Amino acid sequence: MSKLVTDSGIERDNRKAQVNREILGKRCHAGRMRRLTRWSAFVNSVLAVSFLLGFAATKLRAQNPEWTAPFPPFRIMGNLYYVGSKDLASYLVVTPEGNILINSNLESSVPQIKASVEKLGFRFSDTKILLISHAHWDHDAGSAAILKMTGAKYMVMDADVGVVEDGGKSDFAYGKNKSNWYTPAKVDRVLHDGDEVKLGGAVLVAHKTPGHTRGCTTWTMKVTDNGKSYDAVIVGSPNVNPGFRLADRPSYPGIAADYEKTFQVLKSLHCDLFLGAHGGYFGLAAKYDRLKAGDKTAFVDPAGYAAYVAERQGAFEKELARQR
Repeated sequence: MSKLVTDSGIERDNRKAQVNREILGKRCHAGRMRRLTRWSAFVNSVLAVSFLLGFAATKLRAQNPEWTAPFPPFRIMGNLYYVGSKDLASYLVVTPEGNILINSNLESSVPQIKASVEKLGFRFSDTKILLISHAHWDHDAGSAAILKMTGAKYMVMDADVGVVEDGGKSDFAYGKNKSNWYTPAKVDRVLHDGDEVKLGGAVLVAHKTPGHTRGCTTWTMKVTDNGKSYDAVIVGSPNVNPGFRLADRPSYPGIAADYEKTFQVLKSLHCDLFLGAHGGYFGLAAKYDRLKAGDKTAFVDPAGYAAYVAERQGAFEKELARQR
């Protein structure tokens, strides 16, 4: 604040007033005070607006409008359905013994997910198991509400359990900011790399792909459609978010090695159906349009999966080199 005043015309006026004090007398002092008052009012206004804008941005968590934009629920293939928004992906695996839901998304997403499930002709109360891709609010903040509504069992990868159960407070990147906290949810089963989640003949495999969060999870499952079997891969996230430190005071010890492990895992998976935690990962909107136009294999995209993993690995390596 002092520098702002020193660099302004007020200081020049003060020096001039000192030379001409005997001539101008009280009038000079009054003029300076009026100018100083106007300047102070201007600075205070700027600071107030900046504070309010910063506060609003923090509360909104830089939220993408496509996170809450409606998207038609639809059958991807076999017993696998899409029930998310335009960008926050949520998946329903339907079985004779109840259903598995992957990703609860934002707290405000729960009514949208429920409506999508019911629009497809299924009962939301038949959700028996809830899974997530990773413990960030845009993928798991709605979990507590869904568990209360359905009585489902919550199953989470080991290294993300603490964050889920304290509502985001222990998240290595976002936990210090209260605006990133959400309603905690109790985990019923702690998953480990390679664990299987089974229900009514469906088998999902949890692949630990850490870095984005410590327990980020990529899910795989077999989907049968018209007598043919497809390998579905639902990518957790390989992204290095702004502010993540990979080297020189890393966000957490071993984060760079975790990302390297993630890319090894992703490249080792056989993928037919390319899916992910965000619709943008796999071109949701464009592929949905193709599906509606009659292309029943629109989401079969092994080449797109390989290209996506390679591009994301390149982005990680570039960022790691920059930070080193």
